[in-house]
Amino acid sequence: MKTPSIMFQGTGSGVGKSIVTAGFCRLLSDMGLRVAPFKSQNMALNSGVVNGNLEMGRAQILQAEAARVTPDVRINPILLKPQGNSSSQLVRMGHVAGVYSAREYYTLSLENFEIVKEAYSSLAGEYDVIVIEGAGSPAEINLQATDIVNMKMAQYACSDVYIIGDIDRGGVFAWMKGTYDLVPEKSRELIKGFIINKFRGDVTLLQPGIEMFAEYVPVPVLGVLPFMYNTLEEEDSQDITSDRIDVEKPTVGVIRLPRISNFSDFAPLKANESINLIYIEKPEQIKSCDALIIPGSKSTISDMLYMREKGFEKEIKSFKGGIVGICGGFQMLGANIHDPKGIEGDITVAEGLGLLAMDTVITSEKRLEQVVYAGAGLLRGCSLKGYEMHMGRTEINGGYEQLSEAENAIIRSGNVAGTYLHGIFEDGKVTEKIFAIGGINIKADDYINEKERQLNALAGMIKENCDVDSIMKGAGL
Repeated sequence: MKTPSIMFQGTGSGVGKSIVTAGFCRLLSDMGLRVAPFKSQNMALNSGVVNGNLEMGRAQILQAEAARVTPDVRINPILLKPQGNSSSQLVRMGHVAGVYSAREYYTLSLENFEIVKEAYSSLAGEYDVIVIEGAGSPAEINLQATDIVNMKMAQYACSDVYIIGDIDRGGVFAWMKGTYDLVPEKSRELIKGFIINKFRGDVTLLQPGIEMFAEYVPVPVLGVLPFMYNTLEEEDSQDITSDRIDVEKPTVGVIRLPRISNFSDFAPLKANESINLIYIEKPEQIKSCDALIIPGSKSTISDMLYMREKGFEKEIKSFKGGIVGICGGFQMLGANIHDPKGIEGDITVAEGLGLLAMDTVITSEKRLEQVVYAGAGLLRGCSLKGYEMHMGRTEINGGYEQLSEAENAIIRSGNVAGTYLHGIFEDGKVTEKIFAIGGINIKADDYINEKERQLNALAGMIKENCDVDSIMKGAGL
């Protein structure tokens, strides 16, 4: 007998599948069930390190936290990390397997699905219920033949499927009907309901539309979830949003690089009500900031050249507030970046910003490690907990202030600091002291407390606005 499962698919990307999946994981955990999330294939630039030195998607790490289980690579056996030129780095069961073009990747679908089935079966044997997330839309007719994440996964897991539509984008009924119509007929019987997400206003005004929708599609709408502002980690870069500026608060600006990665690092800052967090798309926006962050990048040289071409470099070099570079952003702070083997692209060398005397060589070996370092200098007394995940070796030539007992883990020169460490802003005390480098005083709490509050609120909202009983009954729970 198959382990009970519930699967959420969507009318497209960014409709809220990841967050709804996390909410259901917390809701089922609250009921005393042993629950685990699962997403067979994820395409994202937000990833984290689990099990010591294995890589998986950040959205699935959040879902595991929502389920109150330890993140495990079996939850996300296939991860694709886009890196330009229609190619992606393929990560299987936490290990880099190579770089493939889209066409090359689809030739691996049968091989990858065997990995998916093994991971799912192993995981399912340990839990009462699995909450599965699909990817994009099952109605992508050009991809259905090589699908391993939507209906093919639902069939393997014998899972009921619930389609999520985003009404905030408009046209939700057309999206839902179009999705239903384009799913192969043999898969339609798996679709047991629709969930309308991100509704604003009086839900009674939507009811006539729901009743008319029933005349077109023989599957009920089982929930209308209200628009809920949260700062939980987003999966897609299209979901990056800036705060509205409150002139009474200091503003932290993150350069929105074309190939930005691990922007989940900034979820704690988005949740911090004592600051404005904005994503900078034009150089002139830098002048309005009190602190500046150069984030991670999936193609460091390309993004460095983008900043130079678009005029960001001049503004960054003249910026008087605190500057923090993380991972790829840390590499950009240096004098030079070398990629002799063309691992990240065709350009093999570029000058960095020159704010720190160091040189980086991009290497094929990927460093993946969960770490806990003791703070030093300005960060003395702090515990620096996070993970390193980068392809590159940096040689530091200057005698900089060490902000960690681990040499060169975090370094500082004047108003500039750099680190390979992801997750540093999840610690409130560390966050306060890092921004003090640029002379701004903020109040920050540990992000885990806010994350727990939001996950609990999310579960409560779903319970109140969705026919959870019907969904559980369908799964045999």
